[in-house]
Amino acid sequence: MTLKIFHAEEAHLDPLAQLFDAYRVFYGQPSDFHAARHFIFYRLMNDDSVIFLATEGGKEDEPLGFVQLYPSFSSVAMDSIWILNDLYVKPKARRQGVAKKLIEQCVQLCKDRGDHKLVLETQTTNTDAKALYDKMGFKLDKEFDHYSLAASKV
Repeated sequence: MTLKIFHAEEAHLDPLAQLFDAYRVFYGQPSDFHAARHFIFYRLMNDDSVIFLATEGGKEDEPLGFVQLYPSFSSVAMDSIWILNDLYVKPKARRQGVAKKLIEQCVQLCKDRGDHKLVLETQTTNTDAKALYDKMGFKLDKEFDHYSLAASKV
């Protein structure tokens, strides 16, 4: 397999939306291609995130996976960080190094920009992803607990 990883643009919207929709389905959400396309379109147009796309062969070939990063900051470190928020590889392309290459691209982005760190979270049951993160040098945060509150509950 000839794997290509590149910065996604508006021209890649439909393949990205298909992958993003599948990613959401993986996490128990109902399929909604149009909403996925709308969401990704606005991330790209507003430069809200950086998305890398993995394809077999190149920009015009079959999309295999994607990763989406959001910029943020660490007040304690007084530095910029990236949140690796979404990572998805099609089932038929798993265990072939696609996710690893996508993450390596994220790490390179952080290095190139001189950012403080790359952070991520995943479901506790996602053992395959957790094994990859461990292998790549990510450390499980044992110092901080992370909480969330839906705005509708406030």
